[in-house]
Amino acid sequence: MSQNPNNPNRPYPLDRTRNIGIAAHIDAGKTTLTERILFYTGMIHRIGEVHDGATTTDHMEQERERGITITSAAVTCEWVQHPNDGVVKLFEGQKQRVNIIDTPGHVDFTAEVERSLRVLDGAIVVFCGVAGVQPQTETVWRQATKYDVPRIIFVNKMDRVGADFQAVVDEVREKLGATPVRVLIPIGAEEHLKGQIDVFNKKAVLYKDDDEQGSTFDVVDLTDEQRLLADEAYAEILEAVANVDDEIGEKFMMEQEISIAELKQGLRRATISNALVPIAGGSAFKNKGVQFLVDAVIDYLPSPLEIPAAKGHQPDDLEKEVLVQTDDNEKFCSLAFKLWADKYVGKLVFFRVYSGTVSKGDTVYNPRTRKKERIGRLIQMQADKHEEIETCYAGDIAAIVGIKNVTTGDTLCSHKLDVLLEPPSFPEPVIAMAVEPRTKADQEKLSIGLARLSEEDPTFVVKTDEDTGQTIIAGMGELHLEVIIDRLKREFSVEANVGKPQIAYRETITAAAKGEGILKKQSGGRGQYGHVILEVAPNEKGKGHSTENSVVGGAIPKEFISAVMAGVSMSMTNGIIAGYPVVDVHVNVKDGSYHDVDSNENAFKMAAIFAMRDAFKNAKSILLEPIMDVEITTPEDYQGDIMGDLNRRRGQIQEISNKGKAAIVNAKVPLAEMFGYSTDVRTMSSGRASYSMEPSSFEATPQMIVDGIVKERGGVAA
Repeated sequence: MSQNPNNPNRPYPLDRTRNIGIAAHIDAGKTTLTERILFYTGMIHRIGEVHDGATTTDHMEQERERGITITSAAVTCEWVQHPNDGVVKLFEGQKQRVNIIDTPGHVDFTAEVERSLRVLDGAIVVFCGVAGVQPQTETVWRQATKYDVPRIIFVNKMDRVGADFQAVVDEVREKLGATPVRVLIPIGAEEHLKGQIDVFNKKAVLYKDDDEQGSTFDVVDLTDEQRLLADEAYAEILEAVANVDDEIGEKFMMEQEISIAELKQGLRRATISNALVPIAGGSAFKNKGVQFLVDAVIDYLPSPLEIPAAKGHQPDDLEKEVLVQTDDNEKFCSLAFKLWADKYVGKLVFFRVYSGTVSKGDTVYNPRTRKKERIGRLIQMQADKHEEIETCYAGDIAAIVGIKNVTTGDTLCSHKLDVLLEPPSFPEPVIAMAVEPRTKADQEKLSIGLARLSEEDPTFVVKTDEDTGQTIIAGMGELHLEVIIDRLKREFSVEANVGKPQIAYRETITAAAKGEGILKKQSGGRGQYGHVILEVAPNEKGKGHSTENSVVGGAIPKEFISAVMAGVSMSMTNGIIAGYPVVDVHVNVKDGSYHDVDSNENAFKMAAIFAMRDAFKNAKSILLEPIMDVEITTPEDYQGDIMGDLNRRRGQIQEISNKGKAAIVNAKVPLAEMFGYSTDVRTMSSGRASYSMEPSSFEATPQMIVDGIVKERGGVAA
């Protein structure tokens, strides 16, 4: 990958740029860590705390009130690896630009993590030193693996009672299947946390007790006990890197001397290739260990030059792959990964530049819409603050103001480069509720607000119930929809009445079946004629829909096949049990007939719908309900009550383990049974238990529940 090192317009060379995300389970300390990084890099001059609602990246009112991150926030800062006596750093003295995205940890806002990881080059995954690997951490890890994002781990909260660094290292290896290598080992734990052992340099980093902000520290020699630990960890790093890196492996086999800088370079290559994961420990809240963690980000996570070229396809030929190289001199190509309605400047489109440059006033091309858009203003984001810029370069993350016909996942590029980059993928909503304005005056504002919010959030869906005419909103959980309603009120001044949350059920089939549909109308003049014979069969779980055209001999003319497929697709939106969307079905269109005069596209579309309904009746349709992975952490005294309650909720206990004096219960529970659980679990445990849950799968719904749903929906079942 080439880059002009003498480009006079770039504020930072590409090799001195890091685009990183901070991701983790809820309450692991992501936002607290981000705040410390901004403080130590000089971006802010006072540390804000989550519990005070004063952090930089949690800028929404809803975030500050709840103490959680809801939307990912982008910030940019500078870092210089300052020299320390006897400490080798790979980029010492070089000013680096670090673009950071602080992501949510709550499962309801997992789309924010997904789209951020899609455009980032590296990530810090934060673990709680007490809780270790938690359910949402596993989800974040899978998302990062899907996009091949190199990671380093920060074991946070080492000042908490029960914190155990080595236990978390072991869990990462066992539960995530990763190969962690200890580079910064915490010195002490709980109230005795003092600093870190720098394994590579065999030094101790001790934070001064009289400096509450953690800005000053001493780098000193290790004690005998600390040296034994450092020697053991260094040997582990050497062996691990030699196993995965040819350059270090060859020197290791030849028993040649390997310098600290060479081994660090080897670990850098191994981290970027996702073979190894550096792991560090500390406490963001107590301001211990953050500066050397940022040094590790610079040392081990990649610049935009070191990641593989972005892959795309030609819009007219999805089989033809196009590689987009990171280079200012290439044609412009970027991915719009997030939309945001800003109260000051209007619609913002966050985008990541993969190649070329774009300046204010330039025209960009959207291959999806086949239209050009003019760039009005470019903004460098600092959470909710805006800094106007003239040009974005390869590797930059910024925002465009005023661009119109763009959705999340669109490619924006030069009109000379017709390419579609892979968009991020998002899960289907699992919960829905009806919403209506309290007054007629609110009707229009409600429509505008819902349209804006659904445009911003790909996991928030708005539709109209055809039977009742009600507006239905769907999302990833109760909190997700609660925040949406709150934003409608605050940002769009809409007072809305909401119905009881409803589960987003699905339907599928369990047997193959044939179906036949005929539309035959004659009422004087030209008639309507379409005839379709097809077969449906269950698809592999999670595979979605697939279609096949086996028509031979022109039984259905080629010009009507697309209309037949449109009818097939339309049939999937409403099943025959309770009118829910149908999933995981393969359809094979086999035969039919046509009329020279009366056949048209609409007739074949309707015939296909009739044939699908006919097939579904004999295909043993079932209703599927969303099942959640639930993890409850509780004092052992309440374990029996909590397990009994889970059984009453149709839950299946998967695993029970102990961590210290706490019991951890893992179960799979239908989402329908989890409404109001936060109140119930607090009541059962006198407020001492906590839980988290995330979507697991869709499973068959018991017949008794199905009967109740069908009755509630007015007997939709055929």
